[in-house]
Amino acid sequence: MSVVAPVIVTGNTCVVVASEAYPLTAITLAEVMATSDLPGGVVNVLTGSVPEIAPWLASHMDVNGLDLTGVGDGELATSLEVAAADNLKRVRRAPAAPVDWLATPGIDRLTDWLETKTVWHPIGI
Repeated sequence: MSVVAPVIVTGNTCVVVASEAYPLTAITLAEVMATSDLPGGVVNVLTGSVPEIAPWLASHMDVNGLDLTGVGDGELATSLEVAAADNLKRVRRAPAAPVDWLATPGIDRLTDWLETKTVWHPIGI
C-alpha cells in the first residue's frame, strides 16, 4: 500500500493487490477512500492470491506499470517482467536489500513513475 500515495500525487490511478496474509489494512484503507472526496476508480484494491492476479495485470494493455514489491525474486517476478515487456510497461523490482519500513520516506518510488515532458519552441523559419 506504500505505492498508493505517490501514484495519486502524480495524477495516476492504481490497482493494488492486498496482502494475502494480512488484507485487513488494505480493505480498511479502501473503505476510507470510498467515503472520502477521492473520485471512484482512482484506487482499486484487489484481494486474492498474487500468483493468480498479477499475470493478468502484467499482460493487460491498459496497465502502464508494475511495482513488484512484495512479489519476491523468484520465477513469478521474472515471468511478470516478461509479460510486462510484451506491451512496454514500466516495471519496478523490489530492492535487493530488505526494505526498512520505519526509515524516513524518500522520493525514489515517486520518481520511478514520473515522466519528463519537453516542449520545443521553434524560433522562426
